[in-house]
Amino acid sequence: MSPSVPDVVPPGSPSWWLFAALALAGRVADLGSTYLATPRLALEGNPLARRLGWRWGIPINGLAALAFGCFPSLAIAVATTSALVAARNFQNAWLMRSMGEGGYRVWMSERLDRVPRRWPAGCFAAESFLTLLPGLALLVFAESGGVAQSVGMGITAYAAAVALFTLMALWRR
Repeated sequence: MSPSVPDVVPPGSPSWWLFAALALAGRVADLGSTYLATPRLALEGNPLARRLGWRWGIPINGLAALAFGCFPSLAIAVATTSALVAARNFQNAWLMRSMGEGGYRVWMSERLDRVPRRWPAGCFAAESFLTLLPGLALLVFAESGGVAQSVGMGITAYAAAVALFTLMALWRR
């Protein structure tokens, strides 16, 4: 049985510090991995993050994480989504850095041009769908208001983000 989390905790309470730190750790992992992969944000898939840039993105994410600390289920979901995004970023950050942002973009475009459009679209759709399955299972079958359900919400949000931002990137091509 998954432990239950409170709906709301007051700012400054010990629970708030815990959940704010959890959300902040997830956001730092996402931002840090993004910086390693694309320091100029040339390869950033989220158009809002690209538009905000580092100057506004860092403080807004910090303030948001502190606000999420008041809502434990949301803090857990944000930490989960952020950790999965960071893991995906780390997967190719070394390659992006070794080639440079422009070089990586050209290389990836050349790879995409060598196969029918349905292949990358199908592979990215399969990635999103297969990630979505355990997220939905946790959302539907985990104890309502529990940690497992919050993790399921985070996994589901990650799957949706991968599908949305990948589709947007493929559409721009």
